Amino acid sequence: MPSLKEVRNRIASVNSTQQITKAMKMVSAAKLRRAQDRAMKIRPYAEKLNGILHNISASLEDGADNVYAEEREIKKALVVIITSDRGLAGAFNSNIVKTAIAFVEEKYPVLAADKKVDFLCIGKKGAEAFTKRGENTNLDYQGLFLNLSFDTARAASEYVMKAFLNGQYDRVEVIYNEFKNVATQVIRTEQFLPIKSQELSAVKNADAEIDFIFEPSKVEIVKELIPKSLKVQFYKYLLESNASEHGARMTAMDKATENAKEMLKALKLTYNRSRQAAITKEILEIVGGAEALSN
Repeated sequence: MPSLKEVRNRIASVNSTQQITKAMKMVSAAKLRRAQDRAMKIRPYAEKLNGILHNISASLEDGADNVYAEEREIKKALVVIITSDRGLAGAFNSNIVKTAIAFVEEKYPVLAADKKVDFLCIGKKGAEAFTKRGENTNLDYQGLFLNLSFDTARAASEYVMKAFLNGQYDRVEVIYNEFKNVATQVIRTEQFLPIKSQELSAVKNADAEIDFIFEPSKVEIVKELIPKSLKVQFYKYLLESNASEHGARMTAMDKATENAKEMLKALKLTYNRSRQAAITKEILEIVGGAEALSN
C-alpha cells in the first residue's frame, strides 16, 4: 500500500490536472460557439453557389470554357489534409492522418509507390505526421488557423487551382472533418478538382429544359463564377474543420475532467484506508507497549 505522502501528492496532481481540463473545456466551448456559427452561416451560401456552378457548367458544351472540369490522365495528385494546430482533441487529428494514408494507398497505389502524391498540410499536426513519414509535403499553408479568414483561405485555394491549371497536378482531393454536433465529427473525402463530371451530367439531365440567358457572356460568367465557387468551397472546408476541432477538444476535455473526478474518488478512498491502517497500527503499538510495561 502506498504511503500517505505519495497518495497526497497524487491527489494534488490530479486536482491540478482536473482544473486545467475543466478550464480548457470552457475555453473550447466559448470558441465553439463562434466557429459553429461561422460554419453554419457559410453552408447555405456555399451550397447555393455550388448549385449555380453546376447548372451553368452543365449548360456548357462538353469541356467547353470550363478548364476546372478537364479530365486528364492522372500522373500526379495532390491531397489537401486539414488538421488542427494543437492536440488534446481526442482522435481528431490521428483519424484524419489514418484516413488519408488509407485513402491514398487504396485509390492511388501506383502513384503513392512512385512518390507522385503530394500532401498540402493545413494544420501543424498533419504537417508533423506526414513530414515524419517522409512524404512530399507542402508546409506553406500549415498555419492558416492562426488567422483564419476568407483572405487567408483564398491564398491556399488559389495556389491549388493554379497548380491544377498549370498541369502540376491532375487530381486534387481534400480530406477534412465535417461538423455535425459537439460529440460528432464526420471525416469527408471530396474531389476538389477537376469538378466531377458525373455531377455535371446529373445536373444537365435534371435541367435539360432550362434555357439560360447569359449577360454579359457565358465565358465571362464562367471565368468569374467557377473560381469564386471553388474558393468559397475551400473556405467552407476550413470552417467545418475548425468547428469540428473545438467540438472534439471540448468533448475530450469533458471526458478527461470526468476521469479525473473518478480517479480522485479512488485516491481519496486509498488515502483514507492508508490513514486508517496507520492509525490502527499506532494503536496496536501503544497497546502492545502498555501491555509489556504492565508485565
